[in-house]
Amino acid sequence: MEDMRQMTSLGRQIEEDSFAVIDREAGRHSFSESEWKVARRVIHSTADFEFKELMKFHPQAITSGMEALRKGCDILVDVKMITAGLNQKRLSSYQCSIFSYISDPDVISQAKEKNTTRAIESIRKAHRLGRLSGSVIAIGNAPTALLEICRFIKEENIYPSLVIGVPVGFVSAAESKEALMRLDVPYIVSKGRKGGSPIAVAVIHALLSLTVDLADG
Repeated sequence: MEDMRQMTSLGRQIEEDSFAVIDREAGRHSFSESEWKVARRVIHSTADFEFKELMKFHPQAITSGMEALRKGCDILVDVKMITAGLNQKRLSSYQCSIFSYISDPDVISQAKEKNTTRAIESIRKAHRLGRLSGSVIAIGNAPTALLEICRFIKEENIYPSLVIGVPVGFVSAAESKEALMRLDVPYIVSKGRKGGSPIAVAVIHALLSLTVDLADG
């Protein structure tokens, strides 16, 4: 398969050198090899070694996420910033489609009418359209979106292939991640308040790189 991780040999060398620095400075860890590749890319994208302790993985997270991507799953994101950060060439090679409803007029209208949030209503719209089960869901900004996903998992028996729960913030961010980790669904989370759209992007790109590695191997 074509190497889509970097466009130039210099870019690949810089990335490899950066990962070598992270490996050296991070030291020992308890991640599996594939989990470490995800966590390491998060550290690479933030220059923050605290994510070594914050990143948590469901036992089936990596395999379920990779399998879903290889099969061309839907990718549901809470904010368009994640869409902007994702490598469209990588995703198109697997026929994956990205969906975000947070800026849709009907979502905005429903949020105002019900006094909820656009994030909540965007997840409800995704559920109505059948975008939750089997998909890779990436939440980087809105804890209320993650809490709504947790509610659907518990009450409606939807089963995403992977939930990347990394919302950043001070209100409900940590709590939404803890709620996700109590569910029997594949997840990758960054515990506590830290997170953000760049973390979600880094996780998806790491999973895509792992699928390339598997195909090449």
